[in-house]
Amino acid sequence: MNTIDKILENLNGQQLKAVTTTEGYVRVIAGAGSGKTKALTSRYAYLVEGLGMDASNILCVTFTNKAAGEMRNRVKRIAGNENDYSYITTYHGFCVKVLREDINKIQYPRQFVIMDVEDQKTVLRDVYGELGITSKNFTFKQAIKHIEMRKSSLDYLECIAENKEIPISNGADYLLDKVFVKYLQKQQRNFALDFSDLINFTLYIFDNHADVLEKWQNRMYYIQVDETQDSSPKQFYLVDLLSRVHKNLFVVGDPDQTIYEWRGAKPELLVDFDKQFPRAQTIVMNQNYSSTPNILNLGNHIIKNNKIRIDKDMVTANSPGVDAVHYHAKNDSEEGLWIAAEIKRLVKENNKYSDFAILYRANHVSRVIEQSLIKEGIPYSVWGGIRFFERREIKDVLSYLRLVVFGDDLSFLRVINTPSRGLGKMFIDDIKQIATRCDISLFEALEKKLPTLPPGRRGAAKFVNLIKAFRKRKDEISVSGLVKEILDNTGLTAMYRADGDEDRLDNIKELQNSIINLENDDAGKLTLENYLQEIALYTDMDLDNDKNDRVKLMTIHTAKGLEFPYVFLCGFTDGVLPGYMSIKERGERAIEEERRLTYVAITRAEKAFYMTESEGLNFRTGMSKHPSRFLFEIRENLYVRQGILPVEIIIQAKAQIHLENEKLNSPQIYEVGDVVSFNIGGEGKIIAKDDRRRVYIIELGKINSVRPIRYGWQGMKKVEKQAMTNDQ
Repeated sequence: MNTIDKILENLNGQQLKAVTTTEGYVRVIAGAGSGKTKALTSRYAYLVEGLGMDASNILCVTFTNKAAGEMRNRVKRIAGNENDYSYITTYHGFCVKVLREDINKIQYPRQFVIMDVEDQKTVLRDVYGELGITSKNFTFKQAIKHIEMRKSSLDYLECIAENKEIPISNGADYLLDKVFVKYLQKQQRNFALDFSDLINFTLYIFDNHADVLEKWQNRMYYIQVDETQDSSPKQFYLVDLLSRVHKNLFVVGDPDQTIYEWRGAKPELLVDFDKQFPRAQTIVMNQNYSSTPNILNLGNHIIKNNKIRIDKDMVTANSPGVDAVHYHAKNDSEEGLWIAAEIKRLVKENNKYSDFAILYRANHVSRVIEQSLIKEGIPYSVWGGIRFFERREIKDVLSYLRLVVFGDDLSFLRVINTPSRGLGKMFIDDIKQIATRCDISLFEALEKKLPTLPPGRRGAAKFVNLIKAFRKRKDEISVSGLVKEILDNTGLTAMYRADGDEDRLDNIKELQNSIINLENDDAGKLTLENYLQEIALYTDMDLDNDKNDRVKLMTIHTAKGLEFPYVFLCGFTDGVLPGYMSIKERGERAIEEERRLTYVAITRAEKAFYMTESEGLNFRTGMSKHPSRFLFEIRENLYVRQGILPVEIIIQAKAQIHLENEKLNSPQIYEVGDVVSFNIGGEGKIIAKDDRRRVYIIELGKINSVRPIRYGWQGMKKVEKQAMTNDQ
């Protein structure tokens, strides 16, 4: 068999057309499980072997280094090792190649430094020190977000290239802008580029140095883009720019699997590709090779509710398989144990633990699942994350509890400076020497040292007094009450809040909820000692060493691109999927993206798919939990229900969903500059609109304040004049 036959072997009609359509602008809509990577790598090999192209004249961009590496290896197996496949890379990887050749155009050395997030934090520590600010002003996360926002425009590069002063606002962002300018100065001093800079510098050079752009345009005869639906406008502009000479741009993706809008992805780039390039050809790859018709019907049915998409139904020649299942539990513990029991049942039918994946929208959902798997002796691993009871914030709280009960040195060392109390390494070493000399615990050694400490070491005395107070309180209040006091009085909650990491706060709330549930089950008799003994089973359980045969737990984002025989989507609860915060921040666009996440979860399953959720309280909203609104979008003949879902919960759920949809779809009828009056009195002027949050920003003259007021609120009306009265 010759090489061309080998490349085209086993391709279906849609894949064959995608591989052999080499010229012009081509869009391939590749649905889940349709052999997208096979088509992409086969086409690349076809360009090399069928058209005789040199690999250095073909650019193929994908989103992760891992995906690029796998693609290079596949091409090598088909087309051989003699070619240089380094242009199968990521967007950032390609930009580095351009800059290593041409960054000198803006007086930077070719051996510039590439910064990662930890490098950014190191720079910010210096910046904070010089400006005399701390994380109380704003966290590193907030500062990095502001830096990325400022770098969304290329204006800062114009200032750098032309040696101009970078503007600083006089408004609310004044201090953050000062951080941004200092950060840039330190970058320049070290000739360091962060990830935002890589594409920005490349585009700036292309836009301002026609000779460089022309060189790269002439070099790249063919351009292929993988996962195009996840491209940002800047990334897409880059490949569009490069393709303008040879006009060979081949884009592959699935708008129904866009799950990264929150970090800049824009599905319209793929959906509207034919509008931007009217002569473009479109090929739809809708033949699925992985899933059963029952699973695909479920996915097809739910995704049709999205508006930003290209209509297609995934089809398969596979046998129908088993029905999809929805399980409703009375509480989250029952949900976890039902999943564990179903896995054990299927393992007895000659399946392996590694055939199972348990997916969730948010990391905190894994807690109850992990507890249930451990209780039932089922081996598991958390992919792309950390086991619930091994997460930093959970171990911090548990270490305080252990120190209160046991006074052990491990717990002491973990929490003595969590949050920071200014007790450095030399101080701790001194405590260790006292403990060794006197044969006592580190906590006792610290107590012993307190009388000799100068007044400046108040942190040490406060720590000792806190632990002593907690020891008294542990017999007076519930375990959950003690946890709340520890979180509040040690400063842990404030520390996590300052860190700006919502996941940590969610996990802490989930820990508190789990303790409250245990107390309710135990009729309030749960002691701290018994709780720590039970948790030790979760944190120290020695799972078997066969790491390959384990149930896999992961977020839906982590699961994208993977497939498993059996998939459980747990925590299928409104407020979790779709996420409460996502809807609050991004409205209808968030609903579409969360629906796509559900679609991605469904289409990970090959043989069977389960949706599970439970009753209880949603700690985000404080309201009763009810099933995801997406469940009610699925025709009931497309799945079977296990567990009794009470009619009153269905009624409550649909009423709540209807109310939220009314808010989301309420029209915005006012414009910037309009004066409005309120039922309760007073007037205000609309100074801005935020369509993403669906609020008007209104200046209230009487109380000299600015407030966000939601679209569609019936408590205000337009005043037929264009300026507020003088007394307002």
